[in-house]
Amino acid sequence: MKSSINNRIKKIARTVFVLAFWVLIWHIVAVAVGKPILISTPYDTVKNLVLLGGEKEFYVIIFSSVLRILTGFFVAVAIGTLLGIATGKIRLLDEIISPLLSVIKATPVASFIILALFWLTKESIPSFIAFLMVLPIIHGNVSEGIKNTPNELIEMTKIYNVKPIQKLTKLYLPNILPYFLAGFKTSLGLAWKAGVAAEVIALTKNSIGKELYEAKNYLETVDLFTWTLTVIVISMFLEKVLMMTVNRFTQKRKRGSAK
Repeated sequence: MKSSINNRIKKIARTVFVLAFWVLIWHIVAVAVGKPILISTPYDTVKNLVLLGGEKEFYVIIFSSVLRILTGFFVAVAIGTLLGIATGKIRLLDEIISPLLSVIKATPVASFIILALFWLTKESIPSFIAFLMVLPIIHGNVSEGIKNTPNELIEMTKIYNVKPIQKLTKLYLPNILPYFLAGFKTSLGLAWKAGVAAEVIALTKNSIGKELYEAKNYLETVDLFTWTLTVIVISMFLEKVLMMTVNRFTQKRKRGSAK
Protein backbone atom coordinates (compact mmCIF):
# COMPACT_ATOMS: atom_id res chain seq x y z
CA MET A 1 0.00 0.00 0.00
CA LYS A 2 2.77 2.44 1.02
CA SER A 3 4.83 1.64 -2.07
CA SER A 4 1.77 2.28 -4.24
CA ILE A 5 1.21 5.70 -2.61
CA ASN A 6 4.92 6.53 -2.90
CA ASN A 7 4.95 5.62 -6.59
CA ARG A 8 1.91 7.81 -7.18
CA ILE A 9 3.52 10.75 -5.35
CA LYS A 10 6.72 10.30 -7.38
CA LYS A 11 4.72 10.22 -10.62
CA ILE A 12 2.87 13.43 -9.69
CA ALA A 13 6.15 15.09 -8.67
CA ARG A 14 7.76 14.17 -12.00
CA THR A 15 4.75 15.49 -13.91
CA VAL A 16 4.85 18.79 -11.99
CA PHE A 17 8.61 19.07 -12.57
CA VAL A 18 8.31 18.47 -16.33
CA LEU A 19 5.43 20.96 -16.58
CA ALA A 20 7.35 23.57 -14.56
CA PHE A 21 10.42 23.05 -16.75
CA TRP A 22 8.57 23.76 -19.99
CA VAL A 23 6.67 26.71 -18.52
CA LEU A 24 10.04 28.15 -17.46
CA ILE A 25 11.41 27.67 -21.00
CA TRP A 26 8.30 29.38 -22.39
CA HIS A 27 8.78 32.30 -19.95
CA ILE A 28 12.48 32.68 -20.80
CA VAL A 29 11.76 32.72 -24.56
CA ALA A 30 8.93 35.27 -24.11
CA VAL A 31 11.14 37.56 -22.00
CA ALA A 32 14.07 37.18 -24.42
CA VAL A 33 11.90 38.11 -27.40
CA GLY A 34 10.38 40.96 -25.41
CA LYS A 35 7.50 41.51 -27.82
CA PRO A 36 4.06 40.50 -26.49
CA ILE A 37 2.66 40.76 -30.00
CA LEU A 38 4.87 37.78 -30.96
CA ILE A 39 4.91 35.65 -27.79
CA SER A 40 2.66 35.95 -24.77
CA THR A 41 4.14 35.12 -21.36
CA PRO A 42 2.75 32.18 -19.32
CA TYR A 43 1.49 34.64 -16.68
CA ASP A 44 -0.46 36.77 -19.19
CA THR A 45 -1.86 33.65 -20.87
CA VAL A 46 -3.08 32.06 -17.63
CA LYS A 47 -4.42 35.41 -16.40
CA ASN A 48 -6.40 35.80 -19.63
CA LEU A 49 -7.64 32.21 -19.34
CA VAL A 50 -8.97 32.93 -15.84
CA LEU A 51 -10.78 36.03 -17.16
CA LEU A 52 -12.30 34.07 -20.04
CA GLY A 53 -13.27 31.33 -17.58
CA GLY A 54 -15.58 33.80 -15.87
CA GLU A 55 -17.66 34.23 -19.04
CA LYS A 56 -20.55 31.96 -19.98
CA GLU A 57 -19.70 32.22 -23.69
CA PHE A 58 -16.31 30.56 -23.04
CA TYR A 59 -18.01 27.33 -21.95
CA VAL A 60 -20.58 27.47 -24.75
CA ILE A 61 -17.73 27.65 -27.28
CA ILE A 62 -15.82 24.77 -25.68
CA PHE A 63 -18.92 22.57 -25.40
CA SER A 64 -19.90 23.25 -29.03
CA SER A 65 -16.43 22.39 -30.36
CA VAL A 66 -16.11 19.24 -28.24
CA LEU A 67 -19.60 18.05 -29.25
CA ARG A 68 -18.97 18.54 -32.98
CA ILE A 69 -15.55 16.87 -33.00
CA LEU A 70 -16.48 13.96 -30.74
CA THR A 71 -19.58 13.27 -32.85
CA GLY A 72 -17.41 12.80 -35.93
CA PHE A 73 -14.88 10.80 -33.90
CA PHE A 74 -17.34 8.29 -32.45
CA VAL A 75 -19.20 7.81 -35.73
CA ALA A 76 -15.84 7.06 -37.38
CA VAL A 77 -14.89 4.64 -34.57
CA ALA A 78 -18.17 2.73 -34.99
CA ILE A 79 -18.07 2.56 -38.81
CA GLY A 80 -14.29 1.99 -38.90
CA THR A 81 -14.58 -0.96 -36.49
CA LEU A 82 -17.37 -2.63 -38.48
CA LEU A 83 -15.60 -1.96 -41.76
CA GLY A 84 -12.31 -3.25 -40.35
CA ILE A 85 -13.92 -6.51 -39.24
CA ALA A 86 -15.58 -6.93 -42.65
CA THR A 87 -12.45 -6.19 -44.72
CA GLY A 88 -10.33 -8.32 -42.39
CA LYS A 89 -12.54 -11.30 -43.23
CA ILE A 90 -13.46 -10.57 -46.86
CA ARG A 91 -10.41 -10.04 -49.06
CA LEU A 92 -12.33 -8.72 -52.08
CA LEU A 93 -14.02 -6.06 -49.94
CA ASP A 94 -10.60 -5.09 -48.57
CA GLU A 95 -9.26 -4.62 -52.11
CA ILE A 96 -12.29 -2.47 -53.04
CA ILE A 97 -12.16 -0.24 -49.93
CA SER A 98 -8.37 0.15 -49.58
CA PRO A 99 -7.85 2.61 -52.50
CA LEU A 100 -10.52 4.95 -51.13
CA LEU A 101 -9.01 4.95 -47.64
CA SER A 102 -5.52 5.45 -49.10
CA VAL A 103 -6.80 8.54 -50.94
CA ILE A 104 -8.32 9.88 -47.70
CA LYS A 105 -5.01 9.38 -45.84
CA ALA A 106 -2.95 10.99 -48.62
CA THR A 107 -5.16 14.04 -49.22
CA PRO A 108 -4.25 17.17 -47.17
CA VAL A 109 -6.78 18.07 -44.48
CA ALA A 110 -7.06 21.60 -45.88
CA SER A 111 -8.23 20.23 -49.24
CA PHE A 112 -11.06 18.29 -47.60
CA ILE A 113 -12.06 21.33 -45.52
CA ILE A 114 -12.22 23.61 -48.58
CA LEU A 115 -14.19 21.01 -50.55
CA ALA A 116 -16.54 20.52 -47.60
CA LEU A 117 -17.34 24.25 -47.68
CA PHE A 118 -19.16 23.56 -50.96
CA TRP A 119 -20.96 20.46 -49.71
CA LEU A 120 -21.87 21.04 -46.06
CA THR A 121 -22.94 23.67 -43.55
CA LYS A 122 -20.17 25.33 -41.54
CA GLU A 123 -21.43 23.69 -38.34
CA SER A 124 -21.11 20.15 -39.74
CA ILE A 125 -17.66 20.52 -41.33
CA PRO A 126 -15.62 19.85 -38.11
CA SER A 127 -17.56 16.60 -37.53
CA PHE A 128 -17.03 15.55 -41.15
CA ILE A 129 -13.29 16.27 -41.03
CA ALA A 130 -12.86 14.46 -37.69
CA PHE A 131 -14.71 11.50 -39.22
CA LEU A 132 -12.43 11.41 -42.28
CA MET A 133 -9.25 11.58 -40.21
CA VAL A 134 -10.27 8.81 -37.81
CA LEU A 135 -11.93 6.31 -40.18
CA PRO A 136 -8.77 5.04 -41.97
CA ILE A 137 -6.86 4.62 -38.68
CA ILE A 138 -9.56 2.63 -36.87
CA HIS A 139 -10.34 0.58 -39.98
CA GLY A 140 -6.66 -0.21 -40.60
CA ASN A 141 -5.96 -1.24 -37.00
CA VAL A 142 -9.06 -3.39 -36.60
CA SER A 143 -8.53 -5.04 -40.00
CA GLU A 144 -4.92 -5.79 -39.04
CA GLY A 145 -6.10 -7.37 -35.79
CA ILE A 146 -8.48 -9.65 -37.68
CA LYS A 147 -5.80 -10.65 -40.21
CA ASN A 148 -3.29 -11.45 -37.44
CA THR A 149 -5.62 -13.83 -35.63
CA PRO A 150 -3.79 -17.20 -35.46
CA ASN A 151 -4.97 -19.61 -38.18
CA GLU A 152 -4.76 -22.57 -35.78
CA LEU A 153 -7.43 -21.00 -33.55
CA ILE A 154 -9.64 -20.21 -36.55
CA GLU A 155 -9.37 -23.85 -37.71
CA MET A 156 -10.29 -25.08 -34.22
CA THR A 157 -13.48 -22.99 -34.24
CA LYS A 158 -14.41 -24.66 -37.55
CA ILE A 159 -13.72 -28.16 -36.22
CA TYR A 160 -15.83 -27.58 -33.10
CA ASN A 161 -18.58 -25.69 -35.01
CA VAL A 162 -18.28 -22.59 -32.85
CA LYS A 163 -21.15 -20.16 -33.45
CA PRO A 164 -20.29 -16.92 -35.34
CA ILE A 165 -21.19 -14.69 -32.38
CA GLN A 166 -18.98 -16.74 -30.03
CA LYS A 167 -16.18 -16.72 -32.61
CA LEU A 168 -16.38 -12.93 -32.73
CA THR A 169 -16.48 -12.36 -28.96
CA LYS A 170 -14.09 -15.12 -27.82
CA LEU A 171 -11.63 -15.27 -30.69
CA TYR A 172 -11.52 -12.09 -32.75
CA LEU A 173 -12.30 -9.38 -30.18
CA PRO A 174 -9.43 -10.27 -27.79
CA ASN A 175 -7.07 -10.22 -30.77
CA ILE A 176 -8.46 -6.94 -32.15
CA LEU A 177 -8.38 -5.12 -28.81
CA PRO A 178 -4.66 -4.08 -28.66
CA TYR A 179 -4.85 -2.82 -32.25
CA PHE A 180 -8.13 -1.01 -31.58
CA LEU A 181 -6.82 0.72 -28.43
CA ALA A 182 -3.70 1.92 -30.25
CA GLY A 183 -5.81 3.30 -33.09
CA PHE A 184 -8.32 4.85 -30.69
CA LYS A 185 -5.62 6.78 -28.82
CA THR A 186 -3.81 7.94 -31.96
CA SER A 187 -6.94 9.01 -33.80
CA LEU A 188 -8.41 10.92 -30.84
CA GLY A 189 -5.64 13.53 -30.88
CA LEU A 190 -5.73 13.68 -34.67
CA ALA A 191 -9.51 14.20 -34.70
CA TRP A 192 -9.24 17.04 -32.21
CA LYS A 193 -6.48 18.88 -34.12
CA ALA A 194 -8.13 18.37 -37.52
CA GLY A 195 -11.54 19.40 -36.15
CA VAL A 196 -10.20 22.66 -34.72
CA ALA A 197 -8.36 23.33 -38.01
CA ALA A 198 -11.68 22.84 -39.82
CA GLU A 199 -13.31 25.37 -37.50
CA VAL A 200 -10.55 27.89 -38.27
CA ILE A 201 -11.01 27.63 -42.05
CA ALA A 202 -14.80 27.27 -42.01
CA LEU A 203 -15.23 29.98 -39.33
CA THR A 204 -17.75 27.79 -37.57
CA LYS A 205 -20.06 29.66 -35.20
CA ASN A 206 -19.38 29.20 -31.47
CA SER A 207 -16.10 27.37 -32.00
CA ILE A 208 -12.55 27.41 -30.67
CA GLY A 209 -11.30 27.57 -34.26
CA LYS A 210 -13.16 30.80 -34.94
CA GLU A 211 -11.75 32.34 -31.75
CA LEU A 212 -8.23 31.39 -32.90
CA TYR A 213 -8.86 32.96 -36.29
CA GLU A 214 -10.19 36.20 -34.82
CA ALA A 215 -7.28 36.40 -32.34
CA LYS A 216 -4.85 36.13 -35.27
CA ASN A 217 -6.85 38.57 -37.39
CA TYR A 218 -6.87 41.28 -34.71
CA LEU A 219 -3.29 40.53 -33.53
CA GLU A 220 -4.56 39.52 -30.08
CA THR A 221 -1.57 37.30 -29.27
CA VAL A 222 -2.64 36.73 -25.65
CA ASP A 223 -6.00 35.42 -26.85
CA LEU A 224 -4.27 33.26 -29.45
CA PHE A 225 -2.04 31.67 -26.80
CA THR A 226 -4.97 31.35 -24.38
CA TRP A 227 -7.17 29.48 -26.86
CA THR A 228 -4.21 27.34 -27.95
CA LEU A 229 -3.58 26.42 -24.31
CA THR A 230 -7.29 25.61 -23.98
CA VAL A 231 -7.10 23.28 -26.99
CA ILE A 232 -4.09 21.47 -25.49
CA VAL A 233 -5.70 21.07 -22.05
CA ILE A 234 -8.99 19.79 -23.51
CA SER A 235 -7.15 17.37 -25.78
CA MET A 236 -5.17 15.93 -22.86
CA PHE A 237 -8.29 15.76 -20.67
CA LEU A 238 -10.36 13.98 -23.35
CA GLU A 239 -7.57 11.49 -24.01
CA LYS A 240 -7.24 10.69 -20.29
CA VAL A 241 -10.99 10.33 -19.68
CA LEU A 242 -11.82 8.37 -22.84
CA MET A 243 -8.81 6.04 -22.59
CA MET A 244 -9.57 5.42 -18.91
CA THR A 245 -13.19 4.60 -19.79
CA VAL A 246 -12.24 2.27 -22.64
CA ASN A 247 -9.56 0.52 -20.53
CA ARG A 248 -11.98 -0.04 -17.64
CA PHE A 249 -14.59 -1.45 -20.03
CA THR A 250 -12.07 -3.85 -21.59
CA GLN A 251 -10.77 -4.95 -18.18
CA LYS A 252 -14.32 -5.69 -17.00
CA ARG A 253 -14.94 -7.64 -20.18
CA LYS A 254 -11.75 -9.68 -19.67
CA ARG A 255 -12.76 -10.49 -16.09
CA GLY A 256 -16.23 -11.46 -17.30
CA SER A 257 -14.76 -13.73 -19.99
CA ALA A 258 -12.43 -15.38 -17.46
CA LYS A 259 -15.32 -16.42 -15.21
